[in-house]
Amino acid sequence: MINVEVSIIVSRPIEEVFAYVNDFRNTAQWQTGVVEVRQTSEGPVGKGTQLIFVRTLLGRKLEGASEMVEYEPPTKNTLQSTSGPMPFTITRIFEPTPVGTKVTLVFEMHPGGVFALAEPLFARSLKRSAEADLGNLKDLLESRAVGISS
Repeated sequence: MINVEVSIIVSRPIEEVFAYVNDFRNTAQWQTGVVEVRQTSEGPVGKGTQLIFVRTLLGRKLEGASEMVEYEPPTKNTLQSTSGPMPFTITRIFEPTPVGTKVTLVFEMHPGGVFALAEPLFARSLKRSAEADLGNLKDLLESRAVGISS
């Protein structure tokens, strides 16, 4: 099993950071490899929301379904895969700080088959990618002078 945890401080209020991250129309702007995210369930984002993530990997488009299994605005959400070659859970934790918001991503992944042999490589790659994504999020949100818009 792969466990990766990375954090960053974003100099924006917790409500703005949480709202931006949970508006999945924004995901491709800050997550490397994400082409689009489609919500397949009705209603606003919350516990039970069903999503399809479309990513590129090695020049190929891959689709994977996820479900929001925890949703606690503005402090936490957890997505769990419901399809794909590697079952995973991603928890996003948002904590207010004196200078903004600490955002922590916690990944748990269960590679199987051939992927299990490369687990250490996947773990390092996932950590680097998560650090880059949080850096993108920080840069994007801190560059906005006023408010968050989709």
